[in-house]
Amino acid sequence: MASIAQPTGGSAPRTHSPDSPAIWTEPGTATFRRVSVALFLAGFSTFSLIYAVQPLLPSLAAEFNRSPSESSLALSVTTGCLAVAILCAGAVSESAGRRGLMFASMTAAAILHIASAAAPDWRMMLVLRALEGVMLGGVPAVAMAYLAEEVQPKALGAAMGLYVGGTAFGAMMGRLGMGALTEFTSWRVALGALGVIDLVAALGFVLLLPNSRNFVRRPGAGFAHHRAAWLGHLRSPGLPLLFLTGFLALGVFVATLNYLTFRLAAPPYGLGQGQISVIFTVFLFGVVASPLAGRMADRVGRGLVLVAGVLVMAAGTGLTLLDWLPGVIAGVVAVTIGFFIAHSVASGWVGRMAAGNKGHAASLYLLSYYLGSSVLGSAGGWFWAEGGWTTVTGFNGVLLALALAVAIRLRWIERR
Repeated sequence: MASIAQPTGGSAPRTHSPDSPAIWTEPGTATFRRVSVALFLAGFSTFSLIYAVQPLLPSLAAEFNRSPSESSLALSVTTGCLAVAILCAGAVSESAGRRGLMFASMTAAAILHIASAAAPDWRMMLVLRALEGVMLGGVPAVAMAYLAEEVQPKALGAAMGLYVGGTAFGAMMGRLGMGALTEFTSWRVALGALGVIDLVAALGFVLLLPNSRNFVRRPGAGFAHHRAAWLGHLRSPGLPLLFLTGFLALGVFVATLNYLTFRLAAPPYGLGQGQISVIFTVFLFGVVASPLAGRMADRVGRGLVLVAGVLVMAAGTGLTLLDWLPGVIAGVVAVTIGFFIAHSVASGWVGRMAAGNKGHAASLYLLSYYLGSSVLGSAGGWFWAEGGWTTVTGFNGVLLALALAVAIRLRWIERR
């Protein structure tokens, strides 16, 4: 892995020695802008494909005669397989390289997404969604590692914030586009159209992203090497807490949005598919909050901004208990802002805290992150069935209390 050193200036060869100084991509340069746009496209593609089915859960439940909890599997199998695939992809990228693996993953996932639009039955839909999760595993951890290796360390928070902003924009457009197109056409047309858009995004990504300059290829690295790298990160005093933060934050966020669609479709709201999808424009707040949080973390400290993000999520969770629709929407806005603050800070912090093997560290963070979506997002369905929205909110409140304790501990570690 590249050593942390001052930039040397000038152009760099495409190979890099572990003993030579790193050649950073500096903020404000044309290369930095290319990297930012390319990784924005990667975040957009990944999250739009993952979460496109979320506003469609009521439609899928009706189409395939499934319960709300069963319909959520269309999302959970993707994030569950993604979590496992990320662990493997982070290791594979250490020998295969970053840029090519991300492009191949984005392209294959978009093709599978188009195929899911023609799924003849529920079983085939779940199989295709699971394979899509496997393919997408080659993007998130590798993107985090690429940024940690290539971007000047003092600007890493801002760069990671832009990447996370891309994920927010993708999540919003996936949800919003699916809801709007389903309202006027069908969910199958909507899924197919998004797959085509993300194929174009993959092409734009590979044309824009520069080759790695600080990546050190590790050909033939065996399982013993990867196991040692993973265990080394798990023994760190701070990294496991960041992994837990991702698990809890995304779990709360997904549980909120999964079952809010069912709540808003039922009395007293009775909103239609298109109306519900409009609510997902709150992700615009995430697009703005992510880079701002990254820059604030670079300036005032990551722990303080992380604590603030969790508290904003908690305040929003409380607001969603209101029966007044504008109050519920305000709650969703706050949960969204708080989540993207927490995720932006935690994901960027992983790259700074990991002394080496950054691809392994990123893969462990994202394994926990997407397991939170899969496990806690599905568990929210049990609470919904047992006691409705009040019970789901109580479940989320317990998770956020734990997340706050973890954030305070991380702030203490940071200040030592």
